[in-house]
Amino acid sequence: MASPSLPSLTLGYVPGGTPAKWARIWAERHPDIRLELRAVLAARAADEVRAGHLDLALIRLPTDTSGLAVIPLYEERTVAVVPTDHVLTAGDEITADDLVGEPTLIPLDDVVVWTDAPGAPVEHRPENTESAIELVAAGMGALIVPQSLARLHHRKDLTYRPIVDAPACQVALALLDGPQSEPVEQFIGIVRGRKPGSSRAQTQPAPKRTAREKTLAKQAARAAAGKVARTPGRTGRGR
Repeated sequence: MASPSLPSLTLGYVPGGTPAKWARIWAERHPDIRLELRAVLAARAADEVRAGHLDLALIRLPTDTSGLAVIPLYEERTVAVVPTDHVLTAGDEITADDLVGEPTLIPLDDVVVWTDAPGAPVEHRPENTESAIELVAAGMGALIVPQSLARLHHRKDLTYRPIVDAPACQVALALLDGPQSEPVEQFIGIVRGRKPGSSRAQTQPAPKRTAREKTLAKQAARAAAGKVARTPGRTGRGR
């Protein structure tokens, strides 16, 4: 385990975010720099990065990203959470039309951006998704969320169904716009799948050779070609 006295990098993540894989890779490659994971509300994630409280954050789009550099990561399916005995569970997937007229709960921390979403919104808006889940279990309506939130708040009396024609929920990595520290660059490399030992520096063009270096290289190539031509017994294909 890394010591608290080591240099650190702080990564925020919204509910349903899954930074575990990247955290594991970071610990393997950079045991000398502690990665601190910090849960943050979706509505506050971008502000926390802008304020310097987080070095990077997994955020949900769309949101205000002014002053930030944003790296899209993946899209999540949008699902409807309902009781296990609900009529919508008859199939493996549903469509927006299946939700027409269905009471739907919209919590104050709702993160699904869906203009003209189907359903009949319940007048009472729960304080957060966790509270909305309780109301779904009580039979007050369905809840439309990214699939990761449905999994996060899983309970035996509830299930969910993907909505095939709903907009996807985009997850991205956000950081302050501008030059980055080496640890931040290294973390970006991990997120992008860069292999151990590789770096941005290694992707830079090789320095140009001098005229003398070019001449010596040509001479070496000609000498090598002459040796091949004089090697006994060499024949071309088809002869």
